[in-house]
Amino acid sequence: MNNHFPTIVSQAEALIKGESDLIANMANVSALLYNNLSDVNWAGFYRVVEEQLILGPFQGQPACIRIPLGKGVCGTAVTQNMTQLVDDVLQFEGHIFCDAASKSEIVIPIRVDNKVVAVLDIDSPILARFNQNDADQLTKIVDLIENSLQ
Repeated sequence: MNNHFPTIVSQAEALIKGESDLIANMANVSALLYNNLSDVNWAGFYRVVEEQLILGPFQGQPACIRIPLGKGVCGTAVTQNMTQLVDDVLQFEGHIFCDAASKSEIVIPIRVDNKVVAVLDIDSPILARFNQNDADQLTKIVDLIENSLQ
């Protein structure tokens, strides 16, 4: 749905290159995605801290601060250690309503040594906004973040 991904991935690479601070990279990437992806109303990160997700850098409306692992789309992405591509959040059992305007969501785990340390979370007010190409391209950005942490 977004043919600007090669440019966005290149911009993310330039922002992250040489920077190992996770929070700084999350802040820049959330701003980059929020301002360059169409039909997105929230883009940001949750960090795994003491068996829960805690809100990290983001762009958009205020969000849930803490999410238990295994709860909602983000918590499920952590416990399953896999990308969640949700066409309709109302059909996702256990969805947590942080913003009633959100209709679809994509969540991609960020791993260090195959352990999830955070997730990239993007919401849209459009049903079925995200597709496999979005997941593939966003995974390239997550890979850049993961590589910065090695």
